[in-house]
Amino acid sequence: MGKQGAERRKYLRIETPLKIRIIKGDKNLLRATTKDISPIGLRFETASDDIKVNDNVELKIELPEALSPVHANAKVVWKRKISTENGSPQDIGCEFTKIEEDNKNTFLKFFCDLMYSQVKKPGGKKKEQIN
Repeated sequence: MGKQGAERRKYLRIETPLKIRIIKGDKNLLRATTKDISPIGLRFETASDDIKVNDNVELKIELPEALSPVHANAKVVWKRKISTENGSPQDIGCEFTKIEEDNKNTFLKFFCDLMYSQVKKPGGKKKEQIN
């Protein structure tokens, strides 16, 4: 059995606000902004109760300077209330399940560029976490 409170993340996470659109089935559910991204998924905040753990969703991720959004299919792997207040927003964690090769390359290049830009900042704080 692992140590209690031991880090379980396997992938780097970088805090970055990206506009996303979440689609479930044929219903355009909502627009949101990411809190962080990793090579295998992302986290966003929402007040909507339409998204449940294990839901399959389509994500359209808007990257700066990209001509069109990155399209990815994802599974909702966790959902947590941000506070105990009624109606408080929730954090949603999604893991990519399918992403076309060109979209994957665009997303990973953006992620790597973002990672290197944060590492190169003199005296800058690193905001990345290990996933």
